[in-house]
Amino acid sequence: MDCTGAADEVDKTVAAMEKRKPSQSQPGCMDDCKDVGAGCELVKKFQLSRVMLPDDANIMGNVHGGIILKMIEEAGSIVGTRHCNTQNGDRCLAALVRVEKTEFLSPVFIGEVVHVSAEITYTSKHSLEVQVKVIAENILTGAKKLANKAALWYVPCSLQNVDKITEVPPIEYASAEKEEEGRKRYEAQKIDRMETKARGEEAMPPRPNPERHTVGFSQSSLIHLVGPSDCTVVDFVYGGVAMKLMDEVAGIVAARHCNTNIVTASVDAINFHRKIRKGCVVTVTGRLTFVSNRSMEIEVLVDADSLMEKQIGKYRAVSAFFTFISLDKENKPLNVPPLKIEGDDEQKRFEEGKSRYLQNKARRLAEKERQQ
Repeated sequence: MDCTGAADEVDKTVAAMEKRKPSQSQPGCMDDCKDVGAGCELVKKFQLSRVMLPDDANIMGNVHGGIILKMIEEAGSIVGTRHCNTQNGDRCLAALVRVEKTEFLSPVFIGEVVHVSAEITYTSKHSLEVQVKVIAENILTGAKKLANKAALWYVPCSLQNVDKITEVPPIEYASAEKEEEGRKRYEAQKIDRMETKARGEEAMPPRPNPERHTVGFSQSSLIHLVGPSDCTVVDFVYGGVAMKLMDEVAGIVAARHCNTNIVTASVDAINFHRKIRKGCVVTVTGRLTFVSNRSMEIEVLVDADSLMEKQIGKYRAVSAFFTFISLDKENKPLNVPPLKIEGDDEQKRFEEGKSRYLQNKARRLAEKERQQ
């Protein structure tokens, strides 16, 4: 939730959004759009906005991170689907496969308007990268703040056969350097997704009568039957729905551990390993892996089990690490109770979480130095 250096981002993003004026002939298209084809900026960019309501927030008025993640995914899915359907051939739907690490830079509150701007920044033969910025606006004062930035990866699934991945139309890049940067991001996320998929560790049930501040004490699970309202037109779950459930479970784990107001601070890469279809029962499990003085890392695993196709069996669908912080009544960070480690497995996960924590801390410091 470090907002240092975010002011320039807000100014640039707000200025870009305010330049967009709907055309009479093409609703939602910019005035200089000449053709709704693969080269049109309308196809590469999309913005959605809505006011935050009480149902979107916790009892302290902080909007749930899962709500923001869901809006981010919706914007990405729309711009990705539009772009992938500019070519002739199978009609398709952009399906989320990965969300890169994203940080919640500023808290969002009830009554604020959230503007989500999504832009396609890289395309490979079968996938596309969408970068998203989230601006929160206080409609009483007009003040705007950068709440979140995220990068998402989608693949186009044919509407005729959702297991078929169609080709992605290429985009034009501002320079060869931009294209090369995108290619490097693509290769890096592809390797990380394969490595994460190989880790198929099961979520162990907590020990009976666990001691307070242990992993078992706060470990929580949510069971959800996937219905039509959770799904796309081809009957698999929206990525944003899964992320919202994951954030809810992680929030319960964090609240149980520290017994205070908690908010999502960041999310490490979210990997969607397999589709979740309508009629599946999903089990979302969260457990603490690492605790620092001011933050809690929570591993969240999503397993799916079809009620109608038992031959498929239970499988790992999504995995990620969420980081939460504890806040007082003035929304200032509080110290977090230490985590009591029990056993070699918990110690191993704690050390791995500590390594991620130190790497992320070093990355943030390096980013701050570059901005100064």
